[in-house]
Amino acid sequence: MYSIVTTAILNGIEGFFVQVEADVSDGLPVFDMVGFLAAEVRESKERVRTALKNCGFHLPAKRITVNLSPANVRKVGNGFDLPITVAILGALGIVEDRLLDRLLVIGELGLNGDVLPIDGMLSIVCKAKEEGFNRCMIPVDNYSEAMLVQGLELIPVSNLKNCLEYFHGNIIPTTPEIKNNNMAGHDGVIPDFADVNGQPMLRRACEISVSGMHHLLMIGPPGAGKSMVAKRIPGILPPMEFDEQMEVSKIYSACGMMRKKGTLIEERPFRAPHHTISMQGLAGGGVYPKPGEISLAHRGVLFLDELPEFHKTTLEVLRQPLEDGIITISRVSSSVCFPSKVLLVCAMNPCKCGFFPDMNRCRCSKTAIRQYLSRISQPLLDRIDICAEAKQVGFDDLVSSQNNESSDRIRKRVLRAHELQKERFAGEVWYFNSQIPTSAMEKYCGLGSSEKQFMAKIFEKLDLSARSYHKILRVARTIADLDGEEQITKRHLIEAVSYRSLDKKYWEG
Repeated sequence: MYSIVTTAILNGIEGFFVQVEADVSDGLPVFDMVGFLAAEVRESKERVRTALKNCGFHLPAKRITVNLSPANVRKVGNGFDLPITVAILGALGIVEDRLLDRLLVIGELGLNGDVLPIDGMLSIVCKAKEEGFNRCMIPVDNYSEAMLVQGLELIPVSNLKNCLEYFHGNIIPTTPEIKNNNMAGHDGVIPDFADVNGQPMLRRACEISVSGMHHLLMIGPPGAGKSMVAKRIPGILPPMEFDEQMEVSKIYSACGMMRKKGTLIEERPFRAPHHTISMQGLAGGGVYPKPGEISLAHRGVLFLDELPEFHKTTLEVLRQPLEDGIITISRVSSSVCFPSKVLLVCAMNPCKCGFFPDMNRCRCSKTAIRQYLSRISQPLLDRIDICAEAKQVGFDDLVSSQNNESSDRIRKRVLRAHELQKERFAGEVWYFNSQIPTSAMEKYCGLGSSEKQFMAKIFEKLDLSARSYHKILRVARTIADLDGEEQITKRHLIEAVSYRSLDKKYWEG
């Protein structure tokens, strides 16, 4: 007899359907599995056989063949045990074929018959809904994650006996309601900008950065408050739309970070990996690729503290995803893509001791300074829109907090700037000023004759690249939005240029 069950695997952060076919026929007793299988999938037959035995079901002495199609896609993951079991039970006539129609089955089995959870359940259930499936049989430990998708009947099972009870009509599927909550790389308690004394220019740079989603680099001596400011950026970020919440939640689901939460990720992520992180940890990878920190920070902030201490080859992998908003991990058998639309925030000392260019305090030689700064390549610097200097905080600023703006006040201005961008880019495929393509620069960042003359002089004086020039225009567009002005003026350009000329002070000074 023959039976077929639908299951799914992850391809990046999206679900991909796999058909599990089972045939039981007369012949020498054997249990064969075919279909381009990874090691953990080939081992499934032993888990299935033993789990069935320990639940009181002994496989007959027949020829059992299981095929996982399509055969040209490598099958990886731990979720094939339960669908293989259901397909075999269907081929044996224990489960009726009509009950398997438009049903997606996924889950790992323990040797005692327990159904164990898998990673990426949110993506898989979303895909099932898109493709018109009515029901999903899932591990009970994945239930709180799967219930975030409305419009599907969910059948959470804890063991094989629960599975058979459903097919015998003793378990009724549930249709859950969606929940939201805060959970994305921080504990929900975000520090306030009101705690930051002094540093008015640094605060201004952060506001502009968040308003247009421009990448930010902070340079200054140790103890100036660079990390302190960066940790407060989540407090002025705008809320995520529902589609963004779902997209970010899928990434965390693929990494197994959504189990038992029962909530979508509502707050924008804030990820701050240590400088010892590997290239694969930052970009993603592995034998079976998983998202890295740049994808876990998708739609939020990726904060790289002590930037020159990162391995140079590790930093260089950021160049392409910062431009394209997506990172592709290629392997021999396949390639997967992970989203990586992040706000990159970096902090660094200008030298090893941290006090360059104050040569009265700096203890580093010119060679040591050049070697330290050369760890950051010019192509990577070109991809950073705003470079802000963190000055040493004076005593008067340190003991006075009367003029400190709160995160709520700053966030209101940021939200107004985002609303302007939403109206301006309605119907476009981008959302923020930082994403304006070069083909649309004249339309959205057009300059008057005097502004063009000014930028011509700046272009020659600072020896700008084309990328740097366009980034200055995008930042000026954001500054104009914060001022509530439709036209970019020379005043906006001067401020935008000041954030690009600072890197020349250190790298070419």
